[in-house]
Amino acid sequence: MKELLDHLAHFACGDLLPWEAEQTAVARFGVTWAEVEQTALEAGLLPARYQRNRATFTIEQQRTLFRSIAAVVGCGGLGGYIVEELARLGVGRLIVIDPDVYEAHNLNRQLHSHPGVLGRAKAEVAAERVRQINPAVTVSPLAEAYTLRDGSRQLRDAMVVADALDSIPIRLNLAQTCRTLGIPLVHGSIAGWYGQVTVQAPGEATLELIYGRVAGEKGIEASVGNPSFTPAVVASLEAAEVCKILLGIGCPLRRRLLLVDLLEMKFEEVDLTP
Repeated sequence: MKELLDHLAHFACGDLLPWEAEQTAVARFGVTWAEVEQTALEAGLLPARYQRNRATFTIEQQRTLFRSIAAVVGCGGLGGYIVEELARLGVGRLIVIDPDVYEAHNLNRQLHSHPGVLGRAKAEVAAERVRQINPAVTVSPLAEAYTLRDGSRQLRDAMVVADALDSIPIRLNLAQTCRTLGIPLVHGSIAGWYGQVTVQAPGEATLELIYGRVAGEKGIEASVGNPSFTPAVVASLEAAEVCKILLGIGCPLRRRLLLVDLLEMKFEEVDLTP
């Protein structure tokens, strides 16, 4: 729409688009925040919310993030932080999947939890939060369980998937779905002071190498718990991996397992080459 583009160009400060100009455009032209942001980025204008990104990403890379679709499977300890960071980063569409509702024991560590949302679906709360912090991001909340049977439907649009699950068998199923669909999978898990992160590229069986001989539903988190800080750290590492994959930059943790020990403040890398 030429009128919209003219409006944005008129109020831009160089190549930076003030928040107020976006807000006025939404009201004046009856368009969505996503349409405003798309128009701006395609015209080489950077929405002001991303101005602290610009020393790290070019406007073209910011546009790539806006055109990207990422799925986050699990919206709890890890997933809440991943959703938050990807929305603030400017990933244009997020698919968030979680069948659970918030309970009191989530309050110690899950970013989107507070007493006012107890009993509400985590996926819906995550979508509501994204709309508050970045209304230009489109959120597709699925308040249902990821399953091997439904995975192809749930994840078919995703360009990358972030694993924020707490079940080993379901995590292995997720790895299988991603392999079938040819989608990169960023895996993270946490337990007490510890965590790990890796990337399974299309065609690889990375998670089977890690968990193939592990018996049981849960890992050691069932016995050591999870404090508030561990999911924040591991989720941030996952978000960084998602970003690198979407932009095709850096060196993702493919065939490498990063082990995080926050008690001794050590990071170690394990070679996962088959």
